[in-house]
Amino acid sequence: MKKIIITREVFDETIECLEAHFDVVSNQEDRLFRRDELLSFISGAEGIQTSGGDKVNDEFLDAAPQVKIIANTAVGFNNIDVDACSQRGIIVTNTPGVLDECVADYAMGLMISACRRIGEAERFLRSGQWKTIYLKQMLGVDVHGATLGLVGFGRIGQAIARRANGFGMRIVYHTRSRVSEDIEKDLNATYVDKSHLLQESDVVLLILPYSKETHHFIGERELAQMKRRSVLVNIARGGIVDDKALIAALKSNSIFAAGLDVYEGEPALSAKFLELDNVVLSPHIGSASESTRRAMAMTAAKNLIAVLANGQAPLNWVNPR
Repeated sequence: MKKIIITREVFDETIECLEAHFDVVSNQEDRLFRRDELLSFISGAEGIQTSGGDKVNDEFLDAAPQVKIIANTAVGFNNIDVDACSQRGIIVTNTPGVLDECVADYAMGLMISACRRIGEAERFLRSGQWKTIYLKQMLGVDVHGATLGLVGFGRIGQAIARRANGFGMRIVYHTRSRVSEDIEKDLNATYVDKSHLLQESDVVLLILPYSKETHHFIGERELAQMKRRSVLVNIARGGIVDDKALIAALKSNSIFAAGLDVYEGEPALSAKFLELDNVVLSPHIGSASESTRRAMAMTAAKNLIAVLANGQAPLNWVNPR
C-alpha cells in the first residue's frame, strides 16, 4: 500500500478514513520534531499531510523523493515552496471553504476585544487593581456604526462583512480584483483604493493572502495614514504587517489598538508586543473550533485519497498544471 505521512496529530476519523486506502504513519503524539527528525519521518512517503507550521522546501522534498502530493491542513500555503513542488510535478492542496465562517466569527471577536480593551480589562481585574467604577475607566472605541475597512474581500472577507452589517458598520474594502456590483450591493460594501481605506476606516481588518507582493503591506507609511483612534486587526498571515512598525505605532499611540492572531516569524514574536496593553494577542487560532479543524483535516485527507487512491484531480488544487 502507498505510504501516507501525517506530520502532526489529527482526529481519529481522519486516520481511519486514510487507513482504508493507505499505509498511514501519523504523529499522534504531536511531537515538535527537530528538522532532521521531520526529514527522517517523511522518508518513503508518496503523500504527506502537512500542517501550516511545516516548512516545505527543496530540503523537505529531497527527503521524500517519492512524494506526489503535499496536502496542507490550512487554507494558506505560504509555508510551502509551491514553485519547487511544481518543478518536481508534486501536487499541492489546501483546505479552503470549510473555515470561512469560523474565521469570520473569530475576526469579529478579535475586533471587539481590541476596540473595547477586553484583554487589558481582564488583566486589570485578575491583577487585583479593580477597586471601583469611574466614568473614564477603560474607555474604548465603538464597533457599532464604525467604518470597517476590509483588506481582502474573498470568502472570509465577505463573511465578515455579513456580520459587520449586523453591527450597523459602514463597510469599505480593497482587493486586487473588485467584486461584482451584486455582491457589493448585497453586502453594503464600497470599493476604495488602499489610501482611502486607511484614512477612512475606524477598523482596518486584514484578510488577504501572504505573498512577495503583500509582504509588509502595512508598514510605517500605512500606519501613519490611519486615524489616531483606529484599530488594526490581522487574522491573515504574519509578514503582511511590519511588526516593528506596528509596535512603534502602538507605543506612541498613533493608532488606538491592534488585534493580532498572526506574526512575523511565528511562533516566535517580538517580546515588545508583550509590554503593550493596547494589543490583543492570540496564537494563530482563527480556525480553531473543533468542527472546523475536523473538517480541515478531513479535507486534506480527501485530497490525498482523490490523487493517490482514485487517480483523480484533488478537490483543492493550489498549483494545477
